[in-house]
Amino acid sequence: MDKEAITELFDKYIKKLRITPAWDVRLSFVEDPTWRKTGDIKIDCDDRKAIVYLNVAAPKQENPEEVVLHELMHLKMYPLDQVTESLIESAFEEGSEASDFAYRQFFTTLEQTVEELTKCFLLEFGENRELSFGRCARNRSFNELYDGLKNLE
Repeated sequence: MDKEAITELFDKYIKKLRITPAWDVRLSFVEDPTWRKTGDIKIDCDDRKAIVYLNVAAPKQENPEEVVLHELMHLKMYPLDQVTESLIESAFEEGSEASDFAYRQFFTTLEQTVEELTKCFLLEFGENRELSFGRCARNRSFNELYDGLKNLE
């Protein structure tokens, strides 16, 4: 998919998700092949601005539409993200095991929720409804997870 087509999809989703006109959001293409992410977002709540970064040099996912939508879902979830982080910071001592555990659980759940919302929206409104399986391809197989484990018997 070319940059112009991705930009059109970006414009479609910032409207469909009701992000604009309340927010100013820019799409930025990353052309550095060493950049390890496929997408990212940086958010300035005070100024209601955000930049979505999309790796076009070496993406890890096959469907850029899914990545754009995923990053925009992070913007929609950002208020909840900030409240939850504030609660964790006020409830646990920074750097404690409890704090680390709460953060891990929160970020895992946040990513799962954002991805599930992305899939739902993509399947309903997407031009390319094929889900990316790039992360699965890089992970160890189910059988490999058990390599080296001892029998419990």
